[in-house]
Amino acid sequence: MYSSKRMLNYPFNRARFGRSRITSQEEAFYLCFSLECLKGIGKDGSIKSNKELWEYSKSEKPASPISYKAYSHLRHKNWVVRSGLQYGVDFIAYRHLPALIHSEYAVLVLSKGDNELNGRLRVWSDVHCTVRLCGSAAKTLLVLFVDSNSQGTSSPSCLEHCTVEEETITRWNPEQSRDDQTSLRNQTK
Repeated sequence: MYSSKRMLNYPFNRARFGRSRITSQEEAFYLCFSLECLKGIGKDGSIKSNKELWEYSKSEKPASPISYKAYSHLRHKNWVVRSGLQYGVDFIAYRHLPALIHSEYAVLVLSKGDNELNGRLRVWSDVHCTVRLCGSAAKTLLVLFVDSNSQGTSSPSCLEHCTVEEETITRWNPEQSRDDQTSLRNQTK
């Protein structure tokens, strides 16, 4: 569905540190819509508009508008974003190129409000399992709440009205807490 317009200018190809294939719909749409360095091509060989690509993404994945907003939010903050499937989350975020550094955040995307798109973290055991998995993988869980502000998702222009709230969730470390208490006692003596 997507083809390259200026793939040689894509930074990961020049640096030879990353990969040159696109692995998610969010990444492909980001390259088409935001960076304008990729064009979508249909089965008939015609170039598809951003609106047509948007509709295709929504038909394949109903939560794609929310997911795309979270993806673009992280990319605008200069994070390198990859699939988080192996960690049970939506994305993982790297501070630098993935070949140079481990990812820092495991990112979970939730739609603000109570709707059918929020299937995760509804019960405490889900939160506990996700945080524990992230802790064992040396990642901090970053939950992004995307609020559409009662705007429809009929076109990519609805993204301008969406807001994203970030929350980090980490496990309580009793050793770290004891050290903090000990240092406080020593400072007061």
